[in-house]
Amino acid sequence: MTKEQTWSQRFESALHPAIARFNASIGFDIELIEYDLTGSQAHAKMLAHTGIISSEEGEQLVTGLEEIRQEYHQGKFQPGVDAEDVHFAVEKRLTEIVGDVGKKLHTARSRNDQVGTDTRLYLRDQIQQIKSELREFQGVLLDIAEKHVETLIPGYTHLQRAQPVSLAHHLLAYFQMAQRDWERLGDVSRRVNISPLGCGALAGTTFPIDRHYTAKLLDFDDIYANSLDGVSDRDFAIEFLCAASLIMVHLSRLAEEVILWSSEEFRFVTLKDSCATGSSIMPQKKNPDVPELVRGKTGRVFGHLQAMLVIMKGLPLAYNKDLQEDKEGLFDSVKTVKASLEAMTILLREGLEFRTQRLAEAVTEDFSNATDVADYLAARGVPFREAYNLVGKVVKTSIAAGKLLKDLKLEEWQQLHPAFAADIYEAISPRQVVAARNSYGGTGFLQVSKALIAARAQIDR
Repeated sequence: MTKEQTWSQRFESALHPAIARFNASIGFDIELIEYDLTGSQAHAKMLAHTGIISSEEGEQLVTGLEEIRQEYHQGKFQPGVDAEDVHFAVEKRLTEIVGDVGKKLHTARSRNDQVGTDTRLYLRDQIQQIKSELREFQGVLLDIAEKHVETLIPGYTHLQRAQPVSLAHHLLAYFQMAQRDWERLGDVSRRVNISPLGCGALAGTTFPIDRHYTAKLLDFDDIYANSLDGVSDRDFAIEFLCAASLIMVHLSRLAEEVILWSSEEFRFVTLKDSCATGSSIMPQKKNPDVPELVRGKTGRVFGHLQAMLVIMKGLPLAYNKDLQEDKEGLFDSVKTVKASLEAMTILLREGLEFRTQRLAEAVTEDFSNATDVADYLAARGVPFREAYNLVGKVVKTSIAAGKLLKDLKLEEWQQLHPAFAADIYEAISPRQVVAARNSYGGTGFLQVSKALIAARAQIDR
Protein backbone atom coordinates (compact mmCIF):
# COMPACT_ATOMS: atom_id res chain seq x y z
CA MET A 1 0.00 0.00 0.00
CA THR A 2 2.87 2.36 0.74
CA LYS A 3 4.00 1.92 -2.87
CA GLU A 4 0.63 2.93 -4.29
CA GLN A 5 -1.26 5.08 -1.82
CA THR A 6 -1.20 8.82 -2.35
CA TRP A 7 -3.28 11.31 -0.42
CA SER A 8 -4.74 13.02 -3.47
CA GLN A 9 -3.72 14.17 -6.90
CA ARG A 10 -1.57 16.72 -5.07
CA PHE A 11 0.93 13.89 -4.39
CA GLU A 12 2.88 12.09 -7.07
CA SER A 13 4.31 9.28 -4.93
CA ALA A 14 3.56 7.39 -1.75
CA LEU A 15 5.31 7.60 1.59
CA HIS A 16 8.65 5.96 2.12
CA PRO A 17 7.92 2.62 3.88
CA ALA A 18 9.87 3.62 7.00
CA ILE A 19 8.04 6.96 7.17
CA ALA A 20 4.73 5.14 6.69
CA ARG A 21 5.53 2.97 9.72
CA PHE A 22 6.66 6.00 11.71
CA ASN A 23 3.51 7.88 10.76
CA ALA A 24 1.07 5.05 11.48
CA SER A 25 -1.00 4.93 14.65
CA ILE A 26 -3.02 1.80 13.92
CA GLY A 27 -0.87 -0.14 16.38
CA PHE A 28 -2.45 1.71 19.28
CA ASP A 29 -5.49 3.63 18.07
CA ILE A 30 -7.24 0.36 17.23
CA GLU A 31 -8.25 0.78 20.89
CA LEU A 32 -10.75 3.34 19.59
CA ILE A 33 -12.45 1.12 17.02
CA GLU A 34 -15.71 0.63 18.93
CA TYR A 35 -15.99 4.36 19.48
CA ASP A 36 -14.99 5.15 15.90
CA LEU A 37 -17.76 2.88 14.62
CA THR A 38 -20.32 4.39 16.99
CA GLY A 39 -19.32 7.94 16.11
CA SER A 40 -19.36 7.14 12.40
CA GLN A 41 -22.84 5.64 12.64
CA ALA A 42 -24.08 8.83 14.29
CA HIS A 43 -22.42 10.89 11.57
CA ALA A 44 -24.02 8.77 8.83
CA LYS A 45 -27.44 9.16 10.43
CA MET A 46 -26.93 12.93 10.60
CA LEU A 47 -25.93 13.08 6.91
CA ALA A 48 -29.17 11.31 6.02
CA HIS A 49 -31.21 13.37 8.53
CA THR A 50 -30.05 16.63 6.92
CA GLY A 51 -30.45 15.36 3.35
CA ILE A 52 -26.74 15.50 2.55
CA ILE A 53 -27.05 11.83 1.58
CA SER A 54 -30.18 9.78 1.00
CA SER A 55 -31.91 7.75 3.72
CA GLU A 56 -31.02 4.57 1.86
CA GLU A 57 -27.37 5.53 1.74
CA GLY A 58 -27.45 6.36 5.43
CA GLU A 59 -28.90 2.96 6.25
CA GLN A 60 -26.27 1.25 4.10
CA LEU A 61 -23.49 3.06 5.94
CA VAL A 62 -24.91 2.27 9.38
CA THR A 63 -25.42 -1.38 8.49
CA GLY A 64 -21.94 -1.67 6.95
CA LEU A 65 -20.34 -0.14 10.03
CA GLU A 66 -22.20 -2.60 12.24
CA GLU A 67 -20.91 -5.45 10.07
CA ILE A 68 -17.36 -4.22 10.66
CA ARG A 69 -18.06 -4.21 14.41
CA GLN A 70 -19.11 -7.84 14.25
CA GLU A 71 -16.05 -8.74 12.16
CA TYR A 72 -13.83 -7.09 14.75
CA HIS A 73 -15.52 -8.98 17.59
CA GLN A 74 -15.01 -12.22 15.68
CA GLY A 75 -11.34 -11.46 15.02
CA LYS A 76 -11.88 -11.15 11.26
CA PHE A 77 -11.06 -7.45 11.02
CA GLN A 78 -7.45 -6.88 12.05
CA PRO A 79 -5.97 -4.00 10.05
CA GLY A 80 -2.19 -3.69 9.85
CA VAL A 81 0.24 -0.81 9.49
CA ASP A 82 -0.72 -0.27 5.85
CA ALA A 83 -4.06 1.07 7.11
CA GLU A 84 -2.21 3.92 8.86
CA ASP A 85 -4.92 4.52 11.46
CA VAL A 86 -8.21 3.08 12.68
CA HIS A 87 -10.24 5.72 10.82
CA PHE A 88 -8.81 4.91 7.39
CA ALA A 89 -9.01 1.20 8.16
CA VAL A 90 -12.72 1.42 8.90
CA GLU A 91 -13.46 3.57 5.87
CA LYS A 92 -11.53 1.25 3.56
CA ARG A 93 -13.33 -1.84 4.86
CA LEU A 94 -16.69 -0.05 4.71
CA THR A 95 -16.16 0.72 1.05
CA GLU A 96 -15.34 -2.92 0.40
CA ILE A 97 -18.63 -3.91 2.03
CA VAL A 98 -21.09 -1.32 0.68
CA GLY A 99 -19.28 -0.09 -2.41
CA ASP A 100 -18.85 3.52 -3.45
CA VAL A 101 -21.43 4.77 -0.98
CA GLY A 102 -18.82 4.04 1.66
CA LYS A 103 -16.78 6.90 0.25
CA LYS A 104 -19.56 9.30 1.27
CA LEU A 105 -19.12 8.64 4.98
CA HIS A 106 -16.37 11.24 5.33
CA THR A 107 -18.55 14.00 3.87
CA ALA A 108 -18.57 17.07 6.17
CA ARG A 109 -16.05 15.48 8.51
CA SER A 110 -12.29 15.56 9.04
CA ARG A 111 -10.09 13.07 10.83
CA ASN A 112 -9.41 15.94 13.22
CA ASP A 113 -12.94 16.15 14.61
CA GLN A 114 -13.37 12.40 14.13
CA VAL A 115 -10.46 11.41 16.37
CA GLY A 116 -11.45 14.05 18.92
CA THR A 117 -14.92 12.53 19.08
CA ASP A 118 -13.60 8.98 19.36
CA THR A 119 -11.22 9.92 22.17
CA ARG A 120 -13.95 11.63 24.15
CA LEU A 121 -16.31 8.67 23.74
CA TYR A 122 -13.54 6.33 24.87
CA LEU A 123 -12.58 8.43 27.89
CA ARG A 124 -16.19 8.98 28.94
CA ASP A 125 -16.67 5.23 29.04
CA GLN A 126 -13.39 4.58 30.86
CA ILE A 127 -14.12 7.22 33.49
CA GLN A 128 -17.35 5.45 34.39
CA GLN A 129 -15.49 2.16 34.71
CA ILE A 130 -12.84 3.74 36.93
CA LYS A 131 -15.52 5.35 39.10
CA SER A 132 -17.08 1.91 39.56
CA GLU A 133 -13.70 0.49 40.57
CA LEU A 134 -13.24 3.33 43.04
CA ARG A 135 -16.58 2.49 44.62
CA GLU A 136 -15.53 -1.14 45.00
CA PHE A 137 -12.23 -0.05 46.54
CA GLN A 138 -14.10 2.21 48.97
CA GLY A 139 -16.47 -0.61 49.84
CA VAL A 140 -13.60 -2.89 50.83
CA LEU A 141 -12.07 -0.14 52.96
CA LEU A 142 -15.40 0.21 54.76
CA ASP A 143 -15.77 -3.55 55.21
CA ILE A 144 -12.43 -3.68 56.99
CA ALA A 145 -12.97 -0.46 58.93
CA GLU A 146 -16.32 -1.64 60.30
CA LYS A 147 -14.52 -4.61 61.89
CA HIS A 148 -11.83 -2.46 63.46
CA VAL A 149 -13.49 0.58 65.03
CA GLU A 150 -11.94 -0.27 68.40
CA THR A 151 -8.70 -1.70 67.06
CA LEU A 152 -5.93 0.78 67.84
CA ILE A 153 -2.93 1.54 65.65
CA PRO A 154 -0.07 3.97 66.23
CA GLY A 155 -0.58 7.23 64.37
CA TYR A 156 2.49 8.92 62.93
CA THR A 157 3.78 12.32 61.94
CA HIS A 158 7.22 12.56 60.36
CA LEU A 159 7.11 8.73 60.54
CA GLN A 160 7.54 9.11 64.31
CA ARG A 161 4.99 7.79 66.79
CA ALA A 162 2.53 10.62 67.43
CA GLN A 163 -0.84 9.54 68.88
CA PRO A 164 -2.79 6.30 68.76
CA VAL A 165 -5.83 6.24 66.50
CA SER A 166 -8.63 3.88 65.61
CA LEU A 167 -7.62 1.62 62.73
CA ALA A 168 -11.02 2.33 61.19
CA HIS A 169 -10.25 6.05 61.37
CA HIS A 170 -6.96 5.46 59.57
CA LEU A 171 -8.67 3.49 56.79
CA LEU A 172 -11.41 6.10 56.47
CA ALA A 173 -8.75 8.65 55.56
CA TYR A 174 -8.15 6.62 52.38
CA PHE A 175 -11.90 6.34 51.85
CA GLN A 176 -12.09 10.13 51.81
CA MET A 177 -9.19 10.37 49.35
CA ALA A 178 -10.98 7.95 47.05
CA GLN A 179 -14.21 9.92 47.44
CA ARG A 180 -12.46 13.05 46.20
CA ASP A 181 -11.09 10.98 43.31
CA TRP A 182 -14.61 9.79 42.48
CA GLU A 183 -16.00 13.31 42.58
CA ARG A 184 -13.05 14.70 40.62
CA LEU A 185 -13.64 12.21 37.82
CA GLY A 186 -17.26 13.36 37.70
CA ASP A 187 -16.06 16.93 37.20
CA VAL A 188 -13.67 15.83 34.46
CA SER A 189 -16.40 13.79 32.78
CA ARG A 190 -18.53 16.89 32.30
CA ARG A 191 -15.80 18.51 30.23
CA VAL A 192 -15.04 15.28 28.40
CA ASN A 193 -18.66 15.02 27.34
CA ILE A 194 -18.63 17.87 24.81
CA SER A 195 -18.78 17.01 21.13
CA PRO A 196 -16.26 18.31 18.57
CA LEU A 197 -17.96 16.39 15.76
CA GLY A 198 -18.72 18.76 12.92
CA CYS A 199 -15.83 21.12 13.63
CA GLY A 200 -14.18 19.72 10.51
CA ALA A 201 -10.48 20.16 10.00
CA LEU A 202 -10.51 23.47 11.84
CA ALA A 203 -13.10 25.84 10.34
CA GLY A 204 -16.38 23.94 10.22
CA THR A 205 -17.97 22.86 6.95
CA THR A 206 -19.99 24.25 4.05
CA PHE A 207 -22.53 21.40 4.36
CA PRO A 208 -25.80 21.97 6.27
CA ILE A 209 -24.90 19.61 9.12
CA ASP A 210 -26.70 19.38 12.45
CA ARG A 211 -24.10 19.12 15.20
CA HIS A 212 -26.70 19.03 17.95
CA TYR A 213 -28.29 16.01 16.29
CA THR A 214 -25.07 13.96 16.41
CA ALA A 215 -24.36 15.17 19.93
CA LYS A 216 -27.76 13.91 21.05
CA LEU A 217 -27.27 10.56 19.30
CA LEU A 218 -23.94 10.12 21.09
CA ASP A 219 -25.24 11.34 24.48
CA PHE A 220 -22.96 14.37 24.58
CA ASP A 221 -24.11 17.14 26.91
CA ASP A 222 -23.00 19.96 24.64
CA ILE A 223 -20.99 20.86 21.53
CA TYR A 224 -17.86 22.96 21.11
CA ALA A 225 -18.73 26.56 20.34
CA ASN A 226 -15.51 27.19 18.40
CA SER A 227 -14.29 24.84 15.68
CA LEU A 228 -10.62 25.74 16.16
CA ASP A 229 -10.89 24.94 19.85
CA GLY A 230 -12.91 21.81 19.18
CA VAL A 231 -10.25 20.05 17.09
CA SER A 232 -7.22 21.19 19.08
CA ASP A 233 -8.45 20.97 22.68
CA ARG A 234 -6.89 18.32 24.87
CA ASP A 235 -7.63 19.99 28.20
CA PHE A 236 -10.04 17.17 28.97
CA ALA A 237 -7.26 14.59 28.54
CA ILE A 238 -4.88 16.60 30.72
CA GLU A 239 -7.55 16.94 33.39
CA PHE A 240 -8.13 13.22 33.31
CA LEU A 241 -4.40 12.54 33.64
CA CYS A 242 -4.30 14.92 36.61
CA ALA A 243 -7.17 13.02 38.22
CA ALA A 244 -5.52 9.70 37.36
CA SER A 245 -2.27 10.90 38.90
CA LEU A 246 -4.04 11.78 42.15
CA ILE A 247 -5.72 8.37 42.25
CA MET A 248 -2.28 6.82 41.91
CA VAL A 249 -0.88 9.14 44.62
CA HIS A 250 -3.53 7.89 47.03
CA LEU A 251 -3.03 4.25 46.10
CA SER A 252 0.73 4.68 46.40
CA ARG A 253 0.47 6.20 49.87
CA LEU A 254 -1.60 3.24 51.04
CA ALA A 255 0.80 0.89 49.27
CA GLU A 256 3.74 2.43 51.12
CA GLU A 257 1.99 1.93 54.45
CA VAL A 258 1.20 -1.70 53.66
CA ILE A 259 4.87 -2.23 52.77
CA LEU A 260 5.94 -0.74 56.09
CA TRP A 261 3.25 -2.55 58.07
CA SER A 262 4.26 -5.93 56.64
CA SER A 263 7.93 -5.50 57.55
CA GLU A 264 9.50 -7.21 60.56
CA GLU A 265 10.10 -3.78 62.06
CA PHE A 266 6.36 -3.03 62.17
CA ARG A 267 4.62 -6.44 61.96
CA PHE A 268 1.20 -4.76 61.84
CA VAL A 269 -0.12 -6.95 58.99
CA THR A 270 0.47 -10.41 57.62
CA LEU A 271 0.54 -10.83 53.85
CA LYS A 272 -1.34 -13.86 52.60
CA ASP A 273 0.17 -16.15 50.01
CA SER A 274 -2.38 -15.16 47.35
CA CYS A 275 -0.99 -11.63 47.18
CA ALA A 276 2.71 -12.05 47.95
CA THR A 277 5.77 -13.58 46.29
CA GLY A 278 8.96 -15.16 47.49
CA SER A 279 12.64 -14.62 46.89
CA SER A 280 14.61 -16.61 44.32
CA ILE A 281 17.47 -17.04 46.81
CA MET A 282 16.13 -16.33 50.33
CA PRO A 283 13.52 -18.93 51.20
CA GLN A 284 12.27 -17.15 54.31
CA LYS A 285 11.07 -14.01 52.51
CA LYS A 286 7.55 -12.97 51.60
CA ASN A 287 7.59 -9.89 49.40
CA PRO A 288 4.85 -7.23 49.10
CA ASP A 289 4.94 -7.15 45.30
CA VAL A 290 1.43 -5.77 44.81
CA PRO A 291 1.91 -2.53 46.76
CA GLU A 292 5.45 -2.17 45.44
CA LEU A 293 4.21 -2.39 41.84
CA VAL A 294 1.46 0.12 42.54
CA ARG A 295 4.03 2.45 44.05
CA GLY A 296 6.23 2.02 40.97
CA LYS A 297 3.43 2.41 38.43
CA THR A 298 2.47 5.72 39.97
CA GLY A 299 5.49 7.40 38.38
CA ARG A 300 4.44 5.97 35.03
CA VAL A 301 1.12 7.83 35.16
CA PHE A 302 2.88 11.00 36.31
CA GLY A 303 5.11 10.71 33.25
CA HIS A 304 2.14 10.53 30.89
CA LEU A 305 0.72 13.70 32.45
CA GLN A 306 4.01 15.50 32.01
CA ALA A 307 4.29 14.28 28.40
CA MET A 308 0.81 15.59 27.57
CA LEU A 309 1.55 18.97 29.08
CA VAL A 310 4.77 19.22 27.07
CA ILE A 311 2.97 18.19 23.87
CA MET A 312 0.37 20.93 24.29
CA LYS A 313 2.47 23.82 25.55
CA GLY A 314 3.82 24.96 22.18
CA LEU A 315 1.15 23.97 19.69
CA PRO A 316 -0.27 26.72 17.49
CA LEU A 317 -3.92 26.41 16.47
CA ALA A 318 -5.35 24.17 15.29
CA TYR A 319 -4.63 20.45 14.82
CA ASN A 320 -1.00 19.30 14.64
CA LYS A 321 0.36 15.79 14.16
CA ASP A 322 1.91 16.05 17.63
CA LEU A 323 -1.57 15.31 18.94
CA GLN A 324 -1.26 11.74 17.72
CA GLU A 325 1.01 11.35 20.76
CA ASP A 326 -1.89 11.96 23.14
CA LYS A 327 -3.26 8.44 22.86
CA GLU A 328 -0.64 5.94 24.01
CA GLY A 329 -0.07 7.73 27.31
CA LEU A 330 -3.81 8.19 27.81
CA PHE A 331 -4.59 4.54 27.06
CA ASP A 332 -1.77 3.33 29.28
CA SER A 333 -2.85 5.59 32.15
CA VAL A 334 -6.39 4.25 31.97
CA LYS A 335 -5.14 0.66 32.02
CA THR A 336 -2.65 1.36 34.80
CA VAL A 337 -5.20 3.05 37.07
CA LYS A 338 -7.77 0.30 36.52
CA ALA A 339 -5.24 -2.48 37.13
CA SER A 340 -3.85 -0.76 40.23
CA LEU A 341 -7.30 -0.20 41.72
CA GLU A 342 -8.21 -3.81 41.08
CA ALA A 343 -4.96 -5.11 42.60
CA MET A 344 -5.21 -2.96 45.72
CA THR A 345 -8.86 -3.90 46.19
CA ILE A 346 -7.98 -7.60 46.02
CA LEU A 347 -5.03 -7.07 48.35
CA LEU A 348 -7.24 -5.41 50.95
CA ARG A 349 -10.11 -7.87 50.57
CA GLU A 350 -8.19 -11.12 50.67
CA GLY A 351 -4.45 -10.49 50.69
CA LEU A 352 -3.64 -9.17 54.15
CA GLU A 353 -4.68 -9.56 57.75
CA PHE A 354 -4.21 -7.06 60.56
CA ARG A 355 -2.35 -8.44 63.55
CA THR A 356 -4.58 -7.05 66.26
CA GLN A 357 -2.53 -8.39 69.17
CA ARG A 358 0.62 -6.78 67.80
CA LEU A 359 -1.27 -3.51 67.25
CA ALA A 360 -2.56 -3.60 70.82
CA GLU A 361 1.00 -3.99 72.06
CA ALA A 362 2.35 -1.29 69.77
CA VAL A 363 0.20 1.49 71.22
CA THR A 364 1.48 0.78 74.74
CA GLU A 365 5.21 0.93 74.07
CA ASP A 366 5.85 4.62 73.43
CA PHE A 367 5.13 8.16 74.60
CA SER A 368 2.26 8.86 72.19
CA ASN A 369 0.03 9.66 75.18
CA ALA A 370 2.20 12.65 76.18
CA THR A 371 -0.20 15.18 74.64
CA ASP A 372 -2.97 13.71 76.80
CA VAL A 373 -0.94 14.42 79.93
CA ALA A 374 -0.68 18.05 78.83
CA ASP A 375 -4.41 18.10 78.04
CA TYR A 376 -5.11 16.59 81.48
CA LEU A 377 -3.34 19.50 83.17
CA ALA A 378 -4.85 22.10 80.84
CA ALA A 379 -8.34 20.82 81.68
CA ARG A 380 -7.49 21.50 85.33
CA GLY A 381 -6.52 25.10 84.78
CA VAL A 382 -2.81 24.81 83.98
CA PRO A 383 -1.91 26.95 80.94
CA PHE A 384 -1.31 24.58 78.03
CA ARG A 385 2.17 25.86 77.17
CA GLU A 386 3.23 25.44 80.78
CA ALA A 387 1.76 21.94 80.82
CA TYR A 388 3.46 21.17 77.49
CA ASN A 389 6.88 22.13 78.85
CA LEU A 390 6.30 20.16 82.04
CA VAL A 391 5.37 17.01 80.12
CA GLY A 392 8.42 17.40 77.88
CA LYS A 393 10.55 17.32 81.02
CA VAL A 394 8.67 14.21 82.25
CA VAL A 395 9.28 12.40 78.98
CA LYS A 396 12.98 13.29 79.10
CA THR A 397 13.46 11.98 82.62
CA SER A 398 11.36 8.87 81.92
CA ILE A 399 13.46 7.98 78.89
CA ALA A 400 16.59 8.37 80.99
CA ALA A 401 15.09 6.08 83.62
CA GLY A 402 13.95 3.51 81.07
CA LYS A 403 10.29 4.06 81.94
CA LEU A 404 7.08 4.88 80.09
CA LEU A 405 4.54 7.37 81.42
CA LYS A 406 2.26 4.55 82.56
CA ASP A 407 5.10 3.27 84.79
CA LEU A 408 5.33 6.44 86.91
CA LYS A 409 3.96 6.14 90.43
CA LEU A 410 1.23 8.53 91.60
CA GLU A 411 3.69 10.18 94.01
CA GLU A 412 6.00 10.94 91.07
CA TRP A 413 3.11 12.52 89.16
CA GLN A 414 2.11 14.65 92.12
CA GLN A 415 5.69 15.77 92.70
CA LEU A 416 5.60 17.15 89.18
CA HIS A 417 2.31 18.97 89.72
CA PRO A 418 -0.35 18.77 92.46
CA ALA A 419 -3.15 18.67 89.86
CA PHE A 420 -2.36 15.04 89.09
CA ALA A 421 -4.67 12.48 90.67
CA ALA A 422 -5.26 8.75 90.43
CA ASP A 423 -7.36 9.17 87.30
CA ILE A 424 -4.23 10.09 85.32
CA TYR A 425 -3.66 6.42 84.52
CA GLU A 426 -7.05 6.04 82.89
CA ALA A 427 -6.61 9.34 81.04
CA ILE A 428 -3.39 8.15 79.41
CA SER A 429 -4.47 4.59 78.61
CA PRO A 430 -4.41 4.07 74.83
CA ARG A 431 -8.11 3.28 74.58
CA GLN A 432 -9.10 6.41 76.51
CA VAL A 433 -6.62 8.51 74.56
CA VAL A 434 -8.46 7.50 71.37
CA ALA A 435 -11.98 7.60 72.81
CA ALA A 436 -11.48 11.12 74.20
CA ARG A 437 -10.80 12.62 70.78
CA ASN A 438 -14.47 13.03 70.08
CA SER A 439 -14.34 16.26 68.08
CA TYR A 440 -16.03 16.13 64.67
CA GLY A 441 -13.81 14.21 62.27
CA GLY A 442 -11.65 12.92 65.12
CA THR A 443 -10.60 9.39 65.96
CA GLY A 444 -12.95 8.96 68.93
CA PHE A 445 -14.96 5.74 68.62
CA LEU A 446 -18.28 7.60 68.55
CA GLN A 447 -17.10 9.88 65.77
CA VAL A 448 -15.66 6.97 63.78
CA SER A 449 -18.92 5.03 64.08
CA LYS A 450 -20.84 8.04 62.75
CA ALA A 451 -18.31 8.49 59.96
CA LEU A 452 -18.71 4.86 58.91
CA ILE A 453 -22.49 5.23 58.67
CA ALA A 454 -22.11 8.40 56.59
CA ALA A 455 -19.51 6.80 54.34
CA ARG A 456 -21.64 3.71 53.72
CA ALA A 457 -24.61 5.92 52.82
CA GLN A 458 -22.37 7.90 50.48
CA ILE A 459 -21.39 4.93 48.33
CA ASP A 460 -24.83 3.31 48.46
CA ARG A 461 -26.53 6.36 46.95
